[in-house]
Amino acid sequence: MASRTGMTALAALAAATALALPAGPAGASPGPGGGPPGASADPAVWADLTRATLASGRYTRESAAVDAGYVPDTYCVSDPTGSGDLGYPHFNHAYDNSLDPERPTALLYEDDASGRRRLVALEWVVMDRDGKPETDDDRPSLFGQPFKGPIPGRFKGQKVHYALHVWLWKPNPAGMFATFNPAVRCRPGTTRP
Repeated sequence: MASRTGMTALAALAAATALALPAGPAGASPGPGGGPPGASADPAVWADLTRATLASGRYTRESAAVDAGYVPDTYCVSDPTGSGDLGYPHFNHAYDNSLDPERPTALLYEDDASGRRRLVALEWVVMDRDGKPETDDDRPSLFGQPFKGPIPGRFKGQKVHYALHVWLWKPNPAGMFATFNPAVRCRPGTTRP
């Protein structure tokens, strides 16, 4: 259980994060090239973003995420097209198919200058009902944003799915809901061979 001081600090962090977020993710679609969403004043979206920020604040230390069941990937994920990187995903598959702002499927970390990992983003993953990448009649949405996909499985056992990334802990010049962040860089030798 967090102390009252810790909860007050998290509430202040959530308020500061909400002020730093791009104006209005609700009901807007990303601009050209996945840029920032348009303006909106939907209080439900801002409430959900605040809930996600408060809930994920406990995972700013990577060890806390691991203790909570998030399993770290060995490799940093890089966009093969060079548009940016994702960082190190930490998955908790108990939260697959979650549309709860407080229960992302994955937490994304990057290496910081001191050799530790720093939380940068959250990811929700929802499985495609019919398993066909060519149909999307079951596309979910969260924070007023449609998930990307359907995405074919990229490794053995991974099903066709939808994904939504939210860059709450590090600004993303490509947009808060873009998949990759040009401000995140995998260090040489840390990506999957």
